[in-house]
Amino acid sequence: MAGGAATTTQFTSTGAESGNGRKYLFPFILVTSLFFMWGLAYGLLDVLNKHFQNALQIDKARSTLLQAAYFGAYFLMALPAGMLMKKFGYKFGIIFGLLLYAAGAALFYPSAHFANFDFFLLALFVLASGLTFLETAANPYVTVLGEPSTSEQRLNLSQCFNGLGSFLGPIIGAQLFFHGSESEAGGDLGSVQLVYIVMAAVVLLIAFMFYRTRLPEIREASASEAAAGGGKKLGQQQHFILAVVAQFFYVAAQVGIGALFINYVTEYWGEGATDKLGSQLLSLALGLFTVGRFAGTAIMRKVAPNTLLAAYAVINIALCAVVMAGLGIASVVALIAIFFFMSIMFPTIFALGVKDLGARTKEGSSFIIMSIVGGAVMPYVMGSIADSASTAIAFIVPLICFVVVLFYGWKGYKVR
Repeated sequence: MAGGAATTTQFTSTGAESGNGRKYLFPFILVTSLFFMWGLAYGLLDVLNKHFQNALQIDKARSTLLQAAYFGAYFLMALPAGMLMKKFGYKFGIIFGLLLYAAGAALFYPSAHFANFDFFLLALFVLASGLTFLETAANPYVTVLGEPSTSEQRLNLSQCFNGLGSFLGPIIGAQLFFHGSESEAGGDLGSVQLVYIVMAAVVLLIAFMFYRTRLPEIREASASEAAAGGGKKLGQQQHFILAVVAQFFYVAAQVGIGALFINYVTEYWGEGATDKLGSQLLSLALGLFTVGRFAGTAIMRKVAPNTLLAAYAVINIALCAVVMAGLGIASVVALIAIFFFMSIMFPTIFALGVKDLGARTKEGSSFIIMSIVGGAVMPYVMGSIADSASTAIAFIVPLICFVVVLFYGWKGYKVR
């Protein structure tokens, strides 16, 4: 892409095929930095969930409205993001998304000042609206910066840095949100102001770097190349439709598990369990998530992506059953292990879903990003089950979600 004048239809992965792969290295690095930043925002989200339960005296179900605001933005903003980028280009979409991200982060300052949960929800919605632009642009862009045959590996590599950001989020939250005694931490929202103001400043700096960087132009696909999807409409592409469904349920599982993670640890770990310990274990879990991304990228050199996806889904179904059993530390260990096997699911479903869509890749990407709304719906269901029954029983929801992912990796991925 040159400046803001990006291509407006499907682009081709000219890097390796034209012998110019090296000129795409810096754009790949710059776009990959976006994965880190939205990973950091997500890593802080689950810690905020428990922190606001303490600081604002809200129950589990209400606290999951944070996830509803965050992932609801993806559903509402994905198609507008795709339309704007179709008109003005991917570079415009990235910069606009970063500005929304910074604005949402800045709104955390007055939200904390007034200790208003509804205001926090608005700030988070604005922030996540920016992330929607970033994900709608970055995910498909990474898949075409190289050979199509390695698109899943490339997207998993970029998503590794998303995992790194998610890993650091709970560490920051544990140290700043849950310092001192639980009672002291309960009323402290000043640390929330500090974290998000610093985040806003960093995001603005990244936006400036994108503005000043001349991104390479990705060649627009010809009419014959655009027909790679056989001329079919999106609604006729079964592997794409099933990818949207699978992504909805996968994200529902991931977000629901993270939202109640700290609650589960404090309730089932046993003596000495605190919110700070829960945050630290969440960081460990997200660390495994990051390791899983790197490991999965390597394994995919030998194992087909859909096969690995199905195998990991089977393992997570079994682990969710152990979590539901409420076996103390053993169940907490199982809960942590789930994150390793979730690691490759989002990028693999995404890459398999947009494969062979031709000129409809941008539009298809927007719909798959919209399916992230699963993360807005299921956590509230889990929170309600946790309030009425038990936190352990609530994990029946992600267990069912992983069954859907299993089907997609087994049969649903096939391009017909």
